[in-house]
Amino acid sequence: MRVLGMIMAGGKGERLYPLTKDRSKPSVPFGGKYRIVDFVLSNFVNSGIFSSYVLVQYLSQSLIEYLRTTWRTEGIASDHFLTCVPPQMRLGEIWYRGTADSVRQNINLVRDFAPDLVAIFGADHIYRMDIGQMIQFHLKNKADVTVAANTVPIKEASAFGVLGTEKDGRIVQFDEKPAHPRAIPGNHKSAYVSMGNYIFNTETLLQVLQKRFCDIPALDFGKHILPKILKDYRTYAYNFQSQVLPGAKPYEEQGYWRDVGTIESFWQTNMDLLGPKPKLDLNNPKWPISTTLNRVPATKFLGGTIINSIVGDGCIISPKAKIKNCVISDSVTVGDGAELEDCVIMDNCEIKAGAKLKKVIMDRFNTVAPKQTIGLNMEQDAQKYYIDPSGIVVLPRGKNKF
Repeated sequence: MRVLGMIMAGGKGERLYPLTKDRSKPSVPFGGKYRIVDFVLSNFVNSGIFSSYVLVQYLSQSLIEYLRTTWRTEGIASDHFLTCVPPQMRLGEIWYRGTADSVRQNINLVRDFAPDLVAIFGADHIYRMDIGQMIQFHLKNKADVTVAANTVPIKEASAFGVLGTEKDGRIVQFDEKPAHPRAIPGNHKSAYVSMGNYIFNTETLLQVLQKRFCDIPALDFGKHILPKILKDYRTYAYNFQSQVLPGAKPYEEQGYWRDVGTIESFWQTNMDLLGPKPKLDLNNPKWPISTTLNRVPATKFLGGTIINSIVGDGCIISPKAKIKNCVISDSVTVGDGAELEDCVIMDNCEIKAGAKLKKVIMDRFNTVAPKQTIGLNMEQDAQKYYIDPSGIVVLPRGKNKF
């Protein structure tokens, strides 16, 4: 079975500002070691899909450079590749205008590769997925299109495409981001939604993009295509929670999948990695999430107290420092007597002696002055920093460092 991956990584990520001020959402650091894009790429590679195009657009240089230096797959075989594709403007001087339009503008890549199936996935979610199990479901049901689906709280469903299905999984209704989403029958607190990940038979994809919807300029899979093809094409929902992920722990949340589209959800998803029984345990040799090999020394603990935290490589933790419920990336220095609680600290930051931080997201290359406080006085912080409506203080990427 010949499968081509098309990974959509062109979104602005406006709700994740200021972390997306200088980069696209998929290239935002996450979890102490990773970038958000590492999750979908690892899912593809772990599932045996080695031929993928990454469709990029807004503020894409950071992502392009990261993929160039981290995800080098060329040379294994002629059809093993990971290639970034900015808008080629083959259809005119236009940018990508929706998820389906980004694929349509690169339909020549699909034709040239001549796959049996095309896996079209987003690049901005945190989850682990054996795509091979989704493909087997697709083939078993002789589907033309399969949509990965998951259960979410009804109050969150308006942000997604909400599905109505028959018992065998065939989709009979698709409502894109409805104001009043329909609940799952018998479960009024939850809705069944699209994850924005699709498997298409190649012939179906070509027909849909080049013939049926060729006259719609701004074309989106969820908004335009899926609601209108249900009668003409065998379109099924693959229940993500039915997968059996190799190496998953019994205490992990079944079907863990987060959008991390807002500051609050980004912070909370980082916090979900903590604890003796985390909702998402990334210590899984059978389903590794690959990332940069950062050539820095081991972390040096000179003293202090660390409770329920993740600490990356190359850090220096000084005496009397207190770190609690934090995710700390590589090459971070925490000074003597500094206190950090409920924080996400990205790489190459320095928190100097006596500083106190609570519920702060600090982007790369920042320095906190001695005895400075952040997150403890909102009125004071509002004069210097961005404060999310959830109360989380965010420091954007440092300006005076490389």
